[in-house]
Amino acid sequence: MHHFHYRDNELYCEDVPIQKIAAEVGTPFYLYSHATLKRHFIIFNEAFEGIDRLVCYSAKANTNLALLKLFANLGGGLDIVSGGELYRGLKAGFSPDRIVYSGVGKRVDEIDYALNTDIMMFNVESLEELAVINQRAGLLAKQAPVAIRVNPDVDSGTHPYISTGLEKNKFGIDTKTAIEGYKVASRLENIDVVGIDCHIGSQITEAKPFEDALKSLERLITELKALGIEIRYLDMGGGLGITYDEESPPHPREYARAIIDSLKGLDLQLILEPGRVIVGNAGTLITRVLYRKAGPDKEFVITDAGMNDLMRPSLYKAFHAIQPVVKTAHTSIKADVVGPICESGDFLALDREIPDVKQGDLLAVMSAGAYGFTMSSNYCSRLRVPEVMAKDDRFYVVRARQTYEDLVAGETIPPFLID
Repeated sequence: MHHFHYRDNELYCEDVPIQKIAAEVGTPFYLYSHATLKRHFIIFNEAFEGIDRLVCYSAKANTNLALLKLFANLGGGLDIVSGGELYRGLKAGFSPDRIVYSGVGKRVDEIDYALNTDIMMFNVESLEELAVINQRAGLLAKQAPVAIRVNPDVDSGTHPYISTGLEKNKFGIDTKTAIEGYKVASRLENIDVVGIDCHIGSQITEAKPFEDALKSLERLITELKALGIEIRYLDMGGGLGITYDEESPPHPREYARAIIDSLKGLDLQLILEPGRVIVGNAGTLITRVLYRKAGPDKEFVITDAGMNDLMRPSLYKAFHAIQPVVKTAHTSIKADVVGPICESGDFLALDREIPDVKQGDLLAVMSAGAYGFTMSSNYCSRLRVPEVMAKDDRFYVVRARQTYEDLVAGETIPPFLID
């Protein structure tokens, strides 16, 4: 569910007409619904009512400080994958002991930053990383709390670029190696083994892959207990999908039941890392039609938002519904909705049936709250767009549009190039 809806053929975000925001902020821009963000987080958390759990929002989906602050205020934790996300999380008010650090390539400076911050735990993805964390913890006179990310070789049935649970993926350690890893970790002087971690992919639209992964983890936990290694935290990652087009992902309650049923008899705290399922349908990208062009074989709708603003269609051929902000046309066309980037791969939709829009019309690219702005870039020296949050009948710019001065900030011309 989301709070984008039509009133008299005009699209609103909560009680704010999107036309009004566009007139004041300009296009393109990202727009988020506060009510949707809050509702999604609460529903996800309450689905696990009755068990010891911590919902750690996956920052990589959308790292805007306003969103992070909302989830911190709701009592959430944070799943991070970089030192920058740790900085943002602390800035937004997350307690360090509710922050989990994932990712395959943690740098030494990032490890030190997390150790000095006293985060909840590291999700370790290789034995070499484990050795480095142990070394850095020793130098800093710290005990590093760790979980090992176990790869259960489960096919999540999602796009290969966002599948992470197969043995051929770069993530995690296979089950057999993980046993040896836990034995090694339990003997390291500066390591405190506290958990086990698993993340099988993103945009997963059925519960069974999670159940399969849990069965593998249960067996591993039993083996570890026999070795005298007690696990306090089970981190199940995230990955629950949303509806972009015709997908029917399980409701969080169904997803929760599948996990809770598999946890019976295990005395541990469950860590969950939802990202897309919380923010995906809570955001949209608003863009304006610049031109219409009819080619010999195709009709093109050219907009002021491109692949640098929303990468997912070009990268994954991902589907995003496209709706007019004001419904005026009674006929439709089949067209490619494309951006201004000098790449044939710059598109928001291909061969899409859309209303017969004209120059100047506003379009809403739906379900863009996750992996939208966070994956955007300055390609072609285009300005990164503003982010706006609507609450009730007001809106707030939560990130300003970049300026041309921002584009060159930090760049210098060396003296030998200056006359």
